[in-house]
Amino acid sequence: MEKLIEIEYIRKHSLYQECYIRLQKAEEVRKFCRHTMEHFIDVARIAWILNLEQDFRIRKPVIYGMALLHDIGKYRQYEEGYPHEKASVEIAKIIFRDLPELSFTEEEKQGILTAIQNHRVQQNVCIDQAKNTNLSDILSWLLYTADKKSRACYSCLAEKECNWTIEKKNMEIEI
Repeated sequence: MEKLIEIEYIRKHSLYQECYIRLQKAEEVRKFCRHTMEHFIDVARIAWILNLEQDFRIRKPVIYGMALLHDIGKYRQYEEGYPHEKASVEIAKIIFRDLPELSFTEEEKQGILTAIQNHRVQQNVCIDQAKNTNLSDILSWLLYTADKKSRACYSCLAEKECNWTIEKKNMEIEI
């Protein structure tokens, strides 16, 4: 099994830990989808599978780093009304600044930041032409798609009360 040093660095970073704790406290009584480590890892695994299926050849640490960081600023949306995608980008930039030098290329960092910023908007990347598309667009598509597929709306007890549109909800198990 491959050890993802970059991912453990992100997960153990003091700012990440602080934000994660605040997020868990903010969602303690939330009846809708929560933003737990399980969600982050589900998103990473689904994005990794999509990456393999489409032969994008994106490195595993890039996909897992993107997934770990994509909702980490959600607590600020609850506390301040600040958009969580913007907060997550700001947090990711600080963590990236502290990462060891050889962890991610500048293109990978920018791709992750762009994907996080765009993860709430459906990405229209043509899969047939994706290998000729820039990394930011591919990561944006992977994150949006994996984030939505990670949610089991089809078995959620709060689905009827959820404010997601039916188009956004994951109402079937896909293979």
